[in-house]
This record gives sequence, C-alpha cells and structure tokens, in this order.
Amino acid sequence: MTVTSVDAAGLGRRRAMALVAPALLLVAAFLVVPAVWTVYLGMTDYRLTGIQAANPQFVGLENYRAALVDPDFRNSLWLTLLFVLGSAIIGQTVAGFALAWTLRGVPRLVRGGVEALVLLAWILPSSIVAFLWVAYLSGDGGTLNAVLHTPGTEWLLEHPMGSIIVFNTWRGTAFSMLLFSAALGAVPPSQLESARLAGAGTFAQLRDVVLPHIRGHVLTNTLLISLWTFNDFSPYLLTAGGPNHASETLPVFIYNKALYGGQLGYGSAISFIMLLINLVIALFYVRLLRERR
Repeated sequence: MTVTSVDAAGLGRRRAMALVAPALLLVAAFLVVPAVWTVYLGMTDYRLTGIQAANPQFVGLENYRAALVDPDFRNSLWLTLLFVLGSAIIGQTVAGFALAWTLRGVPRLVRGGVEALVLLAWILPSSIVAFLWVAYLSGDGGTLNAVLHTPGTEWLLEHPMGSIIVFNTWRGTAFSMLLFSAALGAVPPSQLESARLAGAGTFAQLRDVVLPHIRGHVLTNTLLISLWTFNDFSPYLLTAGGPNHASETLPVFIYNKALYGGQLGYGSAISFIMLLINLVIALFYVRLLRERR
C-alpha cells in the first residue's frame, strides 16, 4: 500500500492550502503583524509627540525593566488580578451558575423573561451600560443612594474597585448562565433523582452528581471570562482609573500611558507583558482541562 499526500476530503494539498489561505492571511494581518509591531515598539522610546515621534531610538529591554520597577504598573497588575477574581472567577461564575440552576424548575415564561433581562445587560453596548451605572451610582440623586437611604455617597469615588467589580459581574453574567444552562441540560435526570431518593440534599447533589459532569464546562467558562475580563477596558468608562489610580486596571493603565500620556514605546512593552500573562492563564486552564480528562 502506498501512502499518498491526498487528504481525507480528497482535495489534495494545494487545494486545501488555497482554501485556508484567506483565513491565514486574516490571522497574519490582524494578529501576527500587530503582535510583532507591538514587540518592536516596546523596544523603542517611540512617543506620539516630540523628537521621539520623528526619530525613535532603539532601547532594547529598557521599557520592560522600567515597567517591572514601576509601582504604578505593579498596582495596576494587582488591581487587574483583583478585578478578574472578583468579577469573573467569583462573580460571573457563581451568579451564572446560580441563575442556571435556579431557572431549571421555574415555568418557561418566567425563565424566558429572566434570561431576556440577563441577556439584555450582556448585549447592550458598554458605553450605554456604563452611562446607566454612572447614573445608578451617582452621589447626586443616584438610584442606589435612594434605595439605601444614603444620600451623598459617591460610590465610584469611595468604592471604585467594588463598583467596577459589581458592574462587570452584572454585565457579563449572561454568558456563564447560558453555558451552565446547556451543561446542566446534559446532566442525566435519573442520577439526580437517584441522589434525591438516597437522601442527598442540594449541596450533595451539586458536589457528587452535577459538578463531575460539568467540570469541563466550568473550566472553559472560567478560562474565557478570565481572559475577557483581564483585557476589559470598560472600567475606564466608569472611573477612568481613578481616583488616584485606585481602579486603574492594566488596559486603562496602558491607555493612560500610551495614548493619553504619549508613551507608545512604554505602553507597547506593557501590552506585550499582558499578552504573556494571557498566555500563562490560558496554558494553566488548558492543563487543568487535560488533567480532568
């Protein structure tokens, strides 16, 4: 038997390459080239204005060294990790699963109404959602102050991180809810019924029946929302990173340094550091997924 180079679909190598070439060109144009350009800029002192804008100099790893000793960068990294932990890993995952689990046994009309409201928060543009939350948290006639009878409390100034964590949890829970709803639908009802007949309570059912079936979905959900939240720029729309860098996550920090401050070389170096952190997070979750299998 001779081994041929024809693929399973019978297209042949040249035709197969011709089919994937447009996709590869798009990946190169919008991912590879910008990434390489970012690495290059991160090794220069390029600025938006001044002499460095017209004649940038190669500085090697100086921008990376400066970032690692910059207390503002370390503060932004810590706030970003806190933002991801609070609003994605804990907030969206727990809220999404709680909604999916609770809505299993409610009438279809009620379930559809709740899902529509949660999805609405997800599909609305970030600028509109941010405007609504600024009005909701405003110290001058804000809805939250009216409900809690705390007039004059400036939530975005006094509790900036808590505000953006709650905001992002509310805005992004829909994805986790949809994913967990689909995952729970695949759990055999007979196993849940057997657990109930054996006297297992809700917590025991979740631990012994549900979670073993949906563990892969939990990890996939956590991976995706962690990466999305890590790179989320929407906190800028609420607090612009303030007050005094108290809510300046890494995407906001890069914007303030690279575009607002004009330090494109320094901002590009931090962007590449963010890319490496994203890769570490992704590899960590992928390894967990493989171990669970």
